[in-house]
Amino acid sequence: MKSIKALMLASTLALSGVAFAHGDEDHSEPSGPIRKKQKDWGIAGDARAAKRTLTFKMTDDMHFTPDRIQVKQGETVRISIKNDGKLMHEFVLGTKKELDEHAALMVKFPSMAHDEPYMAHVAPGKTGEIVWTFNRAGDFDFACLVADHYEAGMVGKVKVVASSSAKPSPP
Repeated sequence: MKSIKALMLASTLALSGVAFAHGDEDHSEPSGPIRKKQKDWGIAGDARAAKRTLTFKMTDDMHFTPDRIQVKQGETVRISIKNDGKLMHEFVLGTKKELDEHAALMVKFPSMAHDEPYMAHVAPGKTGEIVWTFNRAGDFDFACLVADHYEAGMVGKVKVVASSSAKPSPP
């Protein structure tokens, strides 16, 4: 049902004449206040709480380096993402199911704009940043959802290890 609603919204926006640019614009800086909404894979973090920085590189051969990370439940990390390619790339955290659905929409609507605290759009040669609190244990994913990049295998894995001292995540 979510997919149908998202598709209807995207179709309505596409037909309304509203211009959404995803292309080569630099979306590495947030456009407004961070929206803290609990997701299955965590919640937007407070930069002051980040004790560790994870550094990623994205390339035009459709790879992330590294392509796997492990964090502790309850840990807030700063994720720094450098685009070493000549194409626009993005880094989006999520579940496999959510990334699959979003990637399918991006293929249909490649100029669709989106700005969430769990994603960074990074222009060639630039660096983007996400601050995220992984408050739920489990296996999650990250990917580049620029049209055709996900399908080309530009994906990675996040393992959030349960911590006995982690605060329980909100319902």
